Amino acid sequence: MRYFGLTTAAALLVAADAPAPSAPNWMAGAWIEQKGDRWAEEYWTAARAGMQMGSSRAGIGASLESWEFARIAPDRDGRLAYFASPLGKAPTVFRMTRQDSFSISFENAAHDYPKRIRYWREGALLKAEIAGANGANARTWTYRPMGE
Repeated sequence: MRYFGLTTAAALLVAADAPAPSAPNWMAGAWIEQKGDRWAEEYWTAARAGMQMGSSRAGIGASLESWEFARIAPDRDGRLAYFASPLGKAPTVFRMTRQDSFSISFENAAHDYPKRIRYWREGALLKAEIAGANGANARTWTYRPMGE
């Protein structure tokens, strides 16, 4: 019985230190999209303690056009959500609506634009899309690992 108790305690300690099972760790890394002078970068940590942290910036040449802090973590109800804070504003919450091995979607029907945020992997590439209702005004990024 003592062996079972120690094994169970050890398993609980390992589970408590493990990333949230639904966290999209496949997003972790430093990512860049370059189209002529236009560039966009995203950085995502691996999930830890139930949270992934991200940041992004975009611009043309040496000029910065936008930046954002983001996190993927449980919301108040315990559902996985994307918290977007563009330009340092208060976070807007998008709840996860769909997930599989290498894609994840978040939505907030009450938000003006975007209403949907989606990430997915295509091989070594990280793809991202924001869109309005029913996919209207979709904007897509194709990121490659930075430094390649």
